[in-house]
Amino acid sequence: MNMIKTAILSLVAATSVLVAAPSYSLGAQQQQPDSQQRPPSVDPIRELNLSPEQRERIRAIRQQLQAERAVINQRLSETNQALREVLDADNPDESVVEQRLRDVAAAQAAAMRMRVLSEVRIRRVLTPEQLVTLRALQKIAQGLRRERQRENMDTRRQEQIDRQRGLPNQRNGLGPLFPRRSDQQRRTRP
Repeated sequence: MNMIKTAILSLVAATSVLVAAPSYSLGAQQQQPDSQQRPPSVDPIRELNLSPEQRERIRAIRQQLQAERAVINQRLSETNQALREVLDADNPDESVVEQRLRDVAAAQAAAMRMRVLSEVRIRRVLTPEQLVTLRALQKIAQGLRRERQRENMDTRRQEQIDRQRGLPNQRNGLGPLFPRRSDQQRRTRP
């Protein structure tokens, strides 16, 4: 089950995988009937049963957008760095912070635009059956993502309760081996 969960979680952005994955990850076509009935495989790309022509067309889409994607990612990195630098100043100027935020928002919008347009172009390559499979895999991944978020929130809540109770962090094993004694316990030694 854990292997299936991991495979499905890798579909968090299934179309992003198609857009950003190296060409070799668009593995050989898997010939199995009724792909909607079987459990997800270890390789989510194979679930789509891409033909060699489809793989080639997706590679071409990726190559066409590769340079633009690199420029957008560089811009996003630079705007985030510029915002961090302004925020690290001793007395940040609010107007400069606002400008940096606008720059970051514009870069994020460009990155999202690129991802969405790439997804649209790739979806045009898929057959109606492959789109159904893709949507089903995305729903499963979304459910697993929500489950993981819930588990993380539960873990954080439990850690907060433990901190309030004075319990050591049990997750990483880096806490002290023995709890510290309070001053009163030290003074009242027999």
